[in-house]
Amino acid sequence: MAGQSNAAPVIIKRKKVIQGGGHHGGAWKVAYADFVTAMMAFFLLMWLLGATTEKQRKGVADYFSPTIPINRISGGGDGAFGGDSVFTDETLARNGTGAAMQRPTDSDRAAGADGDVEMKALQEQVEKAMTALGGESMTMERALRHVVTKVTDEGLVIELFDLENAPLFIPDTAQPEPVMQAIATTLADTLALATNQIAVNGHVRSYPITLIKNPVWNLSHDRASVVQGLLEQSGLNSARIQRVSGFADRKPVTADTTAPRNNRIEIVLLRRDR
Repeated sequence: MAGQSNAAPVIIKRKKVIQGGGHHGGAWKVAYADFVTAMMAFFLLMWLLGATTEKQRKGVADYFSPTIPINRISGGGDGAFGGDSVFTDETLARNGTGAAMQRPTDSDRAAGADGDVEMKALQEQVEKAMTALGGESMTMERALRHVVTKVTDEGLVIELFDLENAPLFIPDTAQPEPVMQAIATTLADTLALATNQIAVNGHVRSYPITLIKNPVWNLSHDRASVVQGLLEQSGLNSARIQRVSGFADRKPVTADTTAPRNNRIEIVLLRRDR
């Protein structure tokens, strides 16, 4: 071994292997970025839910639904009254048993091409007339915020409803507010455009069940009768009134049955074929 003293020394290198990137790895950054993105999306969603109307949310839902034809009008009209569009039946794509105007089926003819076309044309006429009258004053323009129209199996419904802090009647009474009187005057002129028979339906919100005497039946009918009287005083032919009804709180239009929106009057231009 002494004779090999001039041999080259053996050098052993030890490499330190770091598993998982250690403190300077980038995996946590990707996870954090995903988390921040998810939170931004969540808060954006919450903001949209709070900043949009029910009609706008319905339009967004329809856009992403593969079973509903994409249309700029979603579920109703895009006018001031928020009712059905007069072109609804011209959309040929159908889901269920609805009838299209160009190709109605025999079973759907009455509810589709024959009945609804007349009602929707009448709806357009009524909306245009009321919009024109509403443009005459700021008071009437504000009053029209209480009005919405829609076509139903019964006929063309002109719905008058309470707004928050803007009721049509003095609360818990059948005494009309000035806005109700103004709407009735305008409606009497508008209803003269048609000859259909008319029904007046009264609806009210629910009251607490702890009340000893629940006034919903009498109140709903009394309010409908008052509106009937206001229309006749404004020039509507009384012979056109077919019925006046009170439905109490049995047909709410909101999930909260005590909401003011359930205080409403429906003036129905009845179909001629029913």
